[in-house]
Amino acid sequence: MAHCMVITTCAERDEAENTLVDRKLAACVQINTIVSYFTWKGKINKESEYRLLIKTKEKLYKRVENYIKKMHSYEVPEIIKIPIHDGSKEYLDWIDEVTEYN
Repeated sequence: MAHCMVITTCAERDEAENTLVDRKLAACVQINTIVSYFTWKGKINKESEYRLLIKTKEKLYKRVENYIKKMHSYEVPEIIKIPIHDGSKEYLDWIDEVTEYN
């Protein structure tokens, strides 16, 4: 089964503590505090954010993306999918076990 990691950021801690795991759309969501520098609407910004590293199945990606877009406070949220080409068999099996579409 193919797996991927999805990266997104958000401004508020309560927004970062989403329900992707509860909904079985992700096996694990890691949350880190970061500082982002970016250009938005012609202005350079520096903001504190939360980065989410979401581990899931490739076939759940579109549902994860749609959920992020629906729940996100940003006009254009960062949503980046990184395929997992290889990894610990036990870890990848665990992702399969705890997410939908087993």
